[in-house]
Amino acid sequence: MADSLWSWTLLSGSAFMAGVVNSIAGGGTLLTFPSLLAVLNPVQANATSTLALLPGSLAAGWGYRREVVESRDHLMRLWPPSFVGGIIGSLLVIRLPERVFAGMVPWLLVLASVLMLLQRPIQRWLGTHKTENPPARTVAAVVFFQFLVGVYGGYFGAGIGILMLSSLAFVGIPDIHRMNAVKSLLAATMNGVTVVIFAYSGVIVWRYAVVMALAATAGGFLGARVARKTKPDYVRAIVILIGFAVAAYSFLMKG
Repeated sequence: MADSLWSWTLLSGSAFMAGVVNSIAGGGTLLTFPSLLAVLNPVQANATSTLALLPGSLAAGWGYRREVVESRDHLMRLWPPSFVGGIIGSLLVIRLPERVFAGMVPWLLVLASVLMLLQRPIQRWLGTHKTENPPARTVAAVVFFQFLVGVYGGYFGAGIGILMLSSLAFVGIPDIHRMNAVKSLLAATMNGVTVVIFAYSGVIVWRYAVVMALAATAGGFLGARVARKTKPDYVRAIVILIGFAVAAYSFLMKG
């Protein structure tokens, strides 16, 4: 697809809606990444989508700045594996042949869609499985799990917030607001280091990324305003359907 009015409308619209749904229910990558596949190869689409949605991660971390300060001990444990994992995941995208990532795209979309589908059950489960004083082996297991999340976050990233919330309850974080604060800052760490590596490697298409970042930021502001009036489950259901539909189309195209 050339740089037509239609392509710019598709990319800007998907980024705007990604900003909206990220502020309400999460899963914005399932909107930006497929739309970028219409104009870019999978590696470029992944890198450009990551940059386009980075301002939202940074804004979320800033919004939780009080809770971030209160959770600094947990961040000291989980920031290093997030940082290192993000580096490794993004290097895998860059160093491996493009066909490897392209072959993984349908499966990554399915994984992200399944994670979105499980978000509500995970949140209910968190309410009954919080641990105030976890043993050292539990903390070590969560740190290792966070490293794996970091690798996935650097490689693709859709659904990392849900993965992190599923483990943060085990390290003694007392409430969901602090868990969201830790999750937001760790996600910004993974996405930030990934963007630096992608930019250095020259795989970000900046003319798309800048416009989409502005659109996603505008969508995030709108989403924050309408979040109280919108049921997240409805938004989540639409995003999940889109994710599975694009995954199915990707499988058909491979066949």
